[in-house]
Amino acid sequence: MKSIPLKAYPRTITRTAGVKKLRASGRIPAVIYGRGKESKILEVIEKEMQSIIHRAHSENILLDLAIENDPDGKHLALVQEVQHHIIRQNILHLDFHEVSADEKVVLTVPVETVGESKGVKIDGGVLEHVLFKVKLRAVPDDLPDVLEVDVSDMAVGETIHIGELPLPEGVEIFGDKNVPVIAVSGAPTEEDDASPEEKGEPEIISEKKEES
Repeated sequence: MKSIPLKAYPRTITRTAGVKKLRASGRIPAVIYGRGKESKILEVIEKEMQSIIHRAHSENILLDLAIENDPDGKHLALVQEVQHHIIRQNILHLDFHEVSADEKVVLTVPVETVGESKGVKIDGGVLEHVLFKVKLRAVPDDLPDVLEVDVSDMAVGETIHIGELPLPEGVEIFGDKNVPVIAVSGAPTEEDDASPEEKGEPEIISEKKEES
């Protein structure tokens, strides 16, 4: 996972009214913590953060955070949490988790398929994406932004499980190795879509018992 540079600024405003004015001015309140250090309250420019999120596969982002007038210099940090407004969906607050370049971290990343399954293309099957995210552990540089799975060779009836996912070198995966992630099932038949009457199955009618 490649780190993305972002400028941050020390924040002195903490009260609700002040934070509202901060957001109105185009800045987002934030906090950075981790590595046994005291947390620091910050602010970042909203347009810059929105641009970074827009270009990313998900909100799992590694930042090279430069805090203005900070004696510690730059901070390598993961975007731990992004709080959005429930209606407008603009960013309300950011949590940054500072990490070390050689420290293994745990991150949930999205799983995406690449290519078109031959079971779908040739045999008319259906690609079923069962698990959309997986939890990985690695040093920040080794963590992928997204885990891509090539499904081109998958035939009808085949399944890719957690234990069969292609992982970059140095990356560990969590979870039951037998849990399905992607599968190709056969095309639905006319019988599958038929009603009970069309299938010749008896219709079950429930009757109310008479009250005594």
